Amino acid sequence: MTQSAQFDAVSVVKKANVYFDGKCVSHSIVLADGVKKSVGVILPSTLTFNTGVPEIMEGVAGSCRVRLKGEAEWKTYGAGESFNVPGNSSFDIEVAGDAYHYVCHFA
Repeated sequence: MTQSAQFDAVSVVKKANVYFDGKCVSHSIVLADGVKKSVGVILPSTLTFNTGVPEIMEGVAGSCRVRLKGEAEWKTYGAGESFNVPGNSSFDIEVAGDAYHYVCHFA
């Protein structure tokens, strides 16, 4: 996975994905080669997300603490760092202070 400041030649789904009463907002994008991703922000909160397919969460700005399903320990991730979430699973994410900006890469 290559991190870049922008995605070129994409289609954007105009309607936002709004979760948890607006604490997480993202937009789905489709790259020229058909690869789907979402680009979003999580405001200060503690949330639980469920996954259908494996995901790689890439931090763009801010930081968060994450606990994957079945794990007791929280791990901290910041801008430029990524974490993997298995498919058909879940993760808890805590954002304190500034919003956490991310790209979700679907496997």
